Amino acid sequence: MIEATRLDGTSVVVNADLIETVEAVPDTVITLTTGRKLVVREPVTEVVARVVAYKQRIQGGFRPNPPSFAPPESGGRGEEVREESE
Repeated sequence: MIEATRLDGTSVVVNADLIETVEAVPDTVITLTTGRKLVVREPVTEVVARVVAYKQRIQGGFRPNPPSFAPPESGGRGEEVREESE
C-alpha cells in the first residue's frame, strides 16, 4: 500500500498491486486495474518511488534488523548468525 494526496488535500492509500499506469496529463493520474482513476498531487516519479519502496519491503520480507550470514569462505557454513540485542 502507498499513500498519496488527492488534489483537494485529502490522503488516500492505494493498493500498489492494483496500479496499472501512472501518467502526468498534466496532473498525475493513477489508473488501477479495476479501471478506477485517481488524480493525485505527487509527481509521477514520487508515485513510482513509493511503489518501488513498497515492493522492496514486501519482497524482502520486511525485517527492521536483518540477520547477518557467515559466508562459507570465512569458516562459516552460510548459516544465519543471530546477533544478541542489548
